[in-house]
Amino acid sequence: MSDFFPVLRVLGALLTFFSLGMFVPWIISWTHADGLRHVWAFSAAISFACGAALWGGLRRYKRELQPRHGIFLVSLTWVLLPLFATLPMMWALNDIGRPINFTHAYFESVSGLTTTGATVLARLDALPVSINVWRTFLQWLGGMGILVLAVAILPLLGVGGSQLFKAEVAGPIKDSKLTPRVKETAKGLWGIYATFSAACFLAYWAGGMSAIDAMMHMFTTVSLGGLSSHDASFAYFASPLLEGIAVIFMLAASCNFALYFIALRKGHWRGFWRDPELRGTLAALVGGGLVVALVLLAKGVYGPVDALRYGMFHAISVGSTTGFAIVDYLAWPVFAPLFMLLLSSVATSAGSAGCGIKMVRVLILVKQARREMTRLVHPRAVQPVTLGAMVVDHRVIFSVLAFMLVYGVTTISLSMLLVLSDLDPVTAFSAVLASVNCTGPGLGSVGPAGNFSVLTDFQVWVCTFAMVLGRLELLSFIALLTPSFWRK
Repeated sequence: MSDFFPVLRVLGALLTFFSLGMFVPWIISWTHADGLRHVWAFSAAISFACGAALWGGLRRYKRELQPRHGIFLVSLTWVLLPLFATLPMMWALNDIGRPINFTHAYFESVSGLTTTGATVLARLDALPVSINVWRTFLQWLGGMGILVLAVAILPLLGVGGSQLFKAEVAGPIKDSKLTPRVKETAKGLWGIYATFSAACFLAYWAGGMSAIDAMMHMFTTVSLGGLSSHDASFAYFASPLLEGIAVIFMLAASCNFALYFIALRKGHWRGFWRDPELRGTLAALVGGGLVVALVLLAKGVYGPVDALRYGMFHAISVGSTTGFAIVDYLAWPVFAPLFMLLLSSVATSAGSAGCGIKMVRVLILVKQARREMTRLVHPRAVQPVTLGAMVVDHRVIFSVLAFMLVYGVTTISLSMLLVLSDLDPVTAFSAVLASVNCTGPGLGSVGPAGNFSVLTDFQVWVCTFAMVLGRLELLSFIALLTPSFWRK
């Protein structure tokens, strides 16, 4: 166990840093006088003390982290940090006479940090503003990954930043460096993320949102999280202008942030538009929006303008794993909501804030399938799998195939587990898929007009587990369960 003491030491530093984030809702509570300043102050103090105790008590265990340490640390982070995020949520809700049990509070915290956007809370408009800010701020922190932020601004960790970065950053191709130093790469990515955040906030504010609403919905737009401070979600604003702004930033945040970094660093955008994954992501989301709009128009649900407005917004919102809604789309022809939920599995890019399979894996699978079909006709043909101008290594292809197997088995197994607990099949499958993809709303009882509070505690825990698996891209967490992981 002492082999993992350096991991616990770094976890202490991350928890100390995380505790400072609780001063964001503290400031909001103070400026809006919602009577919860003591909740945020004491919760921050407890989190800081626990983190400092780990950091200080294990300070002599300072060594370079190995790849398995990075996997262990990332897994611990996404499991344990929500525990401390749960403290102020339970305390605050009990303080205002809205008691919540630990299961629901932990689910809400995991949903925030994993940028899922599923919720068990109702009457959101009546919640104190600092609670809603905390829920949405968690999504903003989780969007680019707390560990990537830590690598960027906490070089005093004294650990192998590359192992943290590889373990945290999504996608099958993680070894290519944007800069010689990982710390500089992480800073660059967070700089892009912060720039997008500022632009989104200003656009929402100029578009008619109040400053506090603009801030909260900026948190959940650029992170592709989708939590809202209103029960009606984005329909609360009833503004085509704000919906258009949201669509622009959801599309931008669905693309690989590394592409923005490289384009700005080199001073031109030619390579940006040539990236095959970016083109695939935009084609899937915009094309999916047009498909949904045509279905709504053909079925006579809306006229041309409304079909385009609602179809495009919801396809991009759900497909990008954000999950904002402006109408109850479960009332549409069943093809549309099912298509949008399946779109959320594939439409976002690696290196974005989204989850799911990722577009780069889909492209690799398509090219691999095409190669195998060519080999049936020309067995001796040499046809490497390429992505843009890059030849994809066989190890990457095998990794993608393994991921797809685990993704399918996980989704089916957890869905069957929910069905076994007497949940109807549509709700069970969609709840698991929406959780693994970190999308938020599903179909059936957990659709956009409802939430996950209709589930039993056991069913909520299954969905919580699915969210953590999805955020860790499945293989990282499952690797912890293998005997080889624990052998030195």
